[in-house]
Amino acid sequence: MPEADYFKNKKVLVFGLGLLGGGVATTNWLLKHGAKVTVTDLKNKKQLASSLRRIKGPFGGLRASKVKLKLGGHSEKDIKENEIIVLNPDVSPENRLIKLARKLGKQIENEATIFYKLCSKPIVAVTGTRGKTTTANWLAHFLNARYKTVISGNSYIEPLLKTLDRVNKFSVVVNELPSYHLELFDGGIKAPEVVITNIFQDHLNRHGSLKNYVRAKANIFKNQTANQNLVLNHDNKWTPFILKLKPNAKTWFFSLSSLPKRLAGVFYKNETVYPAPFAGKRCGIYFQNGGKAKKVLGIRGFADKWGEHNLQNLLAASLMAHICGVPWAKIRQRIKTLPQIPFRQEVVFQNRKIRIINDTSATSPDGGIAAIKRFALPSVALLCPSEAFGEGGAKERPSCILIAGGTDRQLDFREWGRVVRKLIKPENIILLSGSATDKMLKHLGLSLNKIQVFDTLEKCVKTGLAKARKLGNATLLFSPAAKSFEKFKNEFDRGKQFNALIRKEVKKWIKR
Repeated sequence: MPEADYFKNKKVLVFGLGLLGGGVATTNWLLKHGAKVTVTDLKNKKQLASSLRRIKGPFGGLRASKVKLKLGGHSEKDIKENEIIVLNPDVSPENRLIKLARKLGKQIENEATIFYKLCSKPIVAVTGTRGKTTTANWLAHFLNARYKTVISGNSYIEPLLKTLDRVNKFSVVVNELPSYHLELFDGGIKAPEVVITNIFQDHLNRHGSLKNYVRAKANIFKNQTANQNLVLNHDNKWTPFILKLKPNAKTWFFSLSSLPKRLAGVFYKNETVYPAPFAGKRCGIYFQNGGKAKKVLGIRGFADKWGEHNLQNLLAASLMAHICGVPWAKIRQRIKTLPQIPFRQEVVFQNRKIRIINDTSATSPDGGIAAIKRFALPSVALLCPSEAFGEGGAKERPSCILIAGGTDRQLDFREWGRVVRKLIKPENIILLSGSATDKMLKHLGLSLNKIQVFDTLEKCVKTGLAKARKLGNATLLFSPAAKSFEKFKNEFDRGKQFNALIRKEVKKWIKR
């Protein structure tokens, strides 16, 4: 597929339009490049109205009438009549009709495979279970110190194909790739520079097992050469499994503790040096290569502000930025202006009595655990002791009220339940009903009389705010630890609705 005009006059089936924007961007891109597009989706025209309104023709203006719509279901006829099948992220390659397409020799793509085949600029890809979006954004932030960088690949940021036609304005592309984008990566895909943030349980309903999930992630580096770079999390238990897949690239590591001398990468060092005037002098990020380690970044107070999990994201992003040619001095300067990513442990309201956190992107137990550990610990458990304690001892955390719950994806909530039991008072646990919520209740093992479960987010928010106002100096943490499809379009829709409810309730406070 040498150029975009490859699609001109080709019969292309967009298999799943969806509501997030990726399907619309793909459809619009195909129309712009002359394809004869058919769109099929399980949803009907009314359910897809918001997406259909955004379909445009090659010269602008609404052009939904120029697209063949086969809505309310899929058919074998559509597979047989089209030359190229482009999959929506929600569609598995194991779908019965996609298997038929493969048997018939049809060309099967998704937006990521098209992007990678056509993108003329160097790509740095970020994948993993947690921290993809933050790491990708922070990496782009660092790379911008030297290169004109664009970030793409997350539907909330910008779909890949929306970026493709303007990619020549930039010198480097950073994109985050979920496992479902990587399922179709094969020998025809050029390999990017790669960061894998971590691996935790996720998408088991899609991949069947954690090993299959990791293998899908590993597709991102299987075409790398010895001249390329792969950054891995040394602390993650799945890294040895990844290494057994024998990546070809130079492998670098990041860690929250010292790396073995034989490994290259960055690590956080938190030794405390006494007497007091020298306390904390060794706290910082060290770069190691050839068995020698050197302190390159002092990050005093970073873990207190951003949380320990974001320290891992910082390690990964800064390491890859440096590998790509950004000096440590430039990285150090830009740490001061790191962007807050919407919907990821985002402070959406704060005054002297309450802090409200929107963490709707916590769609797995591990994501929920990270937020709870950050906001619900009774004291600051910083990685550098000299920064955690002042003359008054540990800085006390406010009381934490948790709103969680949602849709199950065959995930294990035992550890989530253990952490919640330890750090959140039962009367401060509020759950939004759903299939995952049933599992949560089972693993919490607490009196159901104390835990409140509601059918609407509005009721959860009002109850949480009422509790917070009584407590004073409280944190209201919305960290669902589950997907959202039983009650919302997606996690971003869920997050927007949460913010709207908070704005509405805060206005009531102001009026009083």
